[in-house]
Amino acid sequence: MRNYLNFEEEIKNLETEVDKLKDPYNNEGLSEVDTNKISKIQSEIDQKLREVYSDLNPWQTTLVARHEDRPKSKFFIDNLFEEFIPISGDRFYGEDKSVLTGFAKFDGHSVLVIGQEKGDDLDSRIKRNFGMMRPEGYRKTIRLMKLADKFRIPIISFIDTPGAYPGVGAEDRGQAEAIAKTIECSMELGVPTLSIIIGEGGSGGAIALSSSSKVIMLSNAIYSVISPEGCATILWRDPTKTLEAAKAMKLSAKDLLNLGVIDEIITEPVGGAHRDRDLTLKNIKNSIGKNLNELKNLNRDEIINQRKNKFLSIGRGGGFTTQLTDESSLSMKVSFFGHLKKITYMFKRELIVVGFLILLFFVFYSFL
Repeated sequence: MRNYLNFEEEIKNLETEVDKLKDPYNNEGLSEVDTNKISKIQSEIDQKLREVYSDLNPWQTTLVARHEDRPKSKFFIDNLFEEFIPISGDRFYGEDKSVLTGFAKFDGHSVLVIGQEKGDDLDSRIKRNFGMMRPEGYRKTIRLMKLADKFRIPIISFIDTPGAYPGVGAEDRGQAEAIAKTIECSMELGVPTLSIIIGEGGSGGAIALSSSSKVIMLSNAIYSVISPEGCATILWRDPTKTLEAAKAMKLSAKDLLNLGVIDEIITEPVGGAHRDRDLTLKNIKNSIGKNLNELKNLNRDEIINQRKNKFLSIGRGGGFTTQLTDESSLSMKVSFFGHLKKITYMFKRELIVVGFLILLFFVFYSFL
């Protein structure tokens, strides 16, 4: 059974009609399959899909990114890689099933694969905690990323989460520290790293694994610091203003590419990745192969500096470059008064003592 979004009502009606025509025995009496009519309606469906999906607003894009039939990380891991060996546990607390990790082969080369997994049905979603990682999940990825770095193995991450798990237990076990350490570890890796946002890229839960050499998005995925509902609730105290919030946050792949936050968009089939999984799989495979080939000749220092400069360039009109940029151009310019303020702060105790002595001198001088 297909699942439809609220703006796909016309498409739903047309596809229901096609299904009835393809199975005439469920209608009144027996009849022949009208192939000409089926072809005509199918053409209408294709045309309607192109019209609707060529003009999605940011909130509709968010709904597509969250579509329950959208292919998840497990699907890509099972079909893109060979000899996948799952590895569990963080060696501190336990196993986090919301993230799949392990070593595998991609085109004959070893890679580390990390995938945030939401699950495909209610039972698996509860088991996977709806893709919301806990501290042990982030610490597991840190352990494996350091191992991959030691053996010079590239890292590929699939991002799909509404955010890190905000529960009391997760906070007690150091959720914020685990996310910060994951970002720090990601930035220090001397191997090529790719992050592919396949659905939702929400908050620090996504950023932790998106601090990569290349950040790539499917064309109907989203990447934002907070959900549109959360943003609307905070700014307008009205969770129904999701469209306004989604527009303001610039969370779509096209907007983020223009801002230099991401490096590449992978085109989805018309109607979303869930309508043609094989084509989506092929497009992602081509992108991974191209980007790994682009980064494989860089040495350790070049990879680290390139990643660092890539993130420092966000908001400065620059993005990913194949050559190292001049780091001095990314440094903050400090004025004379800024230097003076810094010196004053460094020697504030000494200055207080000198000021007190000068005050005493004038007090005694006034009595003479």
